[in-house]
Amino acid sequence: MADADRDRPNERSADASIAEEAPSNTSDRLRAPILLVTVLIIATAGLVYELLAATVASYVLGDSVTQFSTTIGVYLFAMGVGSYLSRFVDDDLARRFVEVELAIALVGGASAPFLFAGFAYATSFRALLYATLLVIGTLVGLEIPLLMRILRGELDFRDLVARVLTFDYIGALFGSVLFALFFVPRFGLNRTSLLFGAANAAVALLSTWVLARRIAPGPRVALRVVSILLIGALGLAFALGDRLTASAEQRLYTDPIVFAEQSAYQRIVVTKGRRGLDLLLNGNLQFNSRDEYRYHEALVHPAFAAARAHARVLILGGGDGLALREVLRYPDVEQVTLVDLDPAITDLARRFRPLVALNRGSMRDPRVRVVNDDAMVWIDRHADEGPFDVVLVDFPDPNNYSLGKLYTRRFYRLVRRIMTDSAALAVQSTSPLDARRSFWCVAATMEAAGFAVHPYHAPVPSFGEWGYVLAEKAPFDPPQHLRISDLRFLDDGTLQRLFDFSPDMAEVPVEINVLNNQRLVHYYAAEWGGG
Repeated sequence: MADADRDRPNERSADASIAEEAPSNTSDRLRAPILLVTVLIIATAGLVYELLAATVASYVLGDSVTQFSTTIGVYLFAMGVGSYLSRFVDDDLARRFVEVELAIALVGGASAPFLFAGFAYATSFRALLYATLLVIGTLVGLEIPLLMRILRGELDFRDLVARVLTFDYIGALFGSVLFALFFVPRFGLNRTSLLFGAANAAVALLSTWVLARRIAPGPRVALRVVSILLIGALGLAFALGDRLTASAEQRLYTDPIVFAEQSAYQRIVVTKGRRGLDLLLNGNLQFNSRDEYRYHEALVHPAFAAARAHARVLILGGGDGLALREVLRYPDVEQVTLVDLDPAITDLARRFRPLVALNRGSMRDPRVRVVNDDAMVWIDRHADEGPFDVVLVDFPDPNNYSLGKLYTRRFYRLVRRIMTDSAALAVQSTSPLDARRSFWCVAATMEAAGFAVHPYHAPVPSFGEWGYVLAEKAPFDPPQHLRISDLRFLDDGTLQRLFDFSPDMAEVPVEINVLNNQRLVHYYAAEWGGG
């Protein structure tokens, strides 16, 4: 009660001051609408900073569900702290609002480059991440309460709350939709961060005119100068964004980056050094050119040895064209359908010369049809495209729920529907040595979907001991003889040894992976240290 009494004189003083500034011209009448548009901009920017931090964290730490949930929680907590702290701001509300906007412009605008650099150099990236979230969230939490107090004399209280919250929520919608569909695919994370920092600085500059009567002349001029300088600095950094991104990203890798692109789905980086060519998606190695033949021969040729026919082949994932290269060795292959989500990957495999040389131009073969779609959605909608004689599943490891759904019983049941009765299926299944439960979870889940399975493994130096599962609709014996020769890794003797497991890789009890629990993602996170 004492606090409330203490605050009332300030409130009455502020109301009296506002009353003296009753709208007398067009500029005054437009002040409230302009400030409401400001709410829209700062709400959009505030959500974008949150998404930027969560995305960077998921890129460098993996397990997107954990990173997004913890990031959102810390950020919302910090916003609550900021909202609470706003009650202690009694004087010069307009000036304080502009100062907060400038602080957000600086810290939020630099957040993505700062976090990427921090991952390369900081001893504890998580501490840096959460400290950044606390600072930005606290500042963002100050914005709306200060602006509502500034608008208090312009609008009726009910209209004030309704309009401010409406524009705030609309801004959140804009930020969440445009972040994924427009800003990140078009500008990348670093430039998106810088762009919204400049937007906050522009709001600060505009506010020095809209709220000119509430800010003393001296501070007003100083704030305008700082706003202009900050817009210029962030604009210059945005213009040089590709160079800054390349410089920061290069610190994450030992070998020089020869290609980098932000697609709508992932960050694609190709490096080249003495070890050969590396393809990395969101920082996770997909292959190294020195030994990828071992991985892809082990994925493709056991399935072709087991299948009765090879005329129609389906590859799910594998947008780099390397598994496809092995498939096209077989002269009886008539048609291959390759379904990969990201068109940026399949375009890279067609056009990037080092990768084209590695996949031997497989993506340009007239027998190949490339479909860019979610594999699970495509199979569900196109069951009539089958039946296929051979199916190869070459997805990234199940380190998040989006990928984990492609290792579920539901998914394997869909795959089973589009196979001939004598078809063979091979699935890459992570490491039986380093992720033992994850590996056997894939095998158990495929069995639960109605397949007869034979797990197997192969040594791939870049990954270690790597696992696969070979499956058919009916019980079968593991293949003993390859259908072709002249392979670099496999021969008949090696093929037979793939199906032998040492005790440290032997089967362990696991739960199957279904859509509503995604046990595989939890196994994988525990075994590989994700999240």
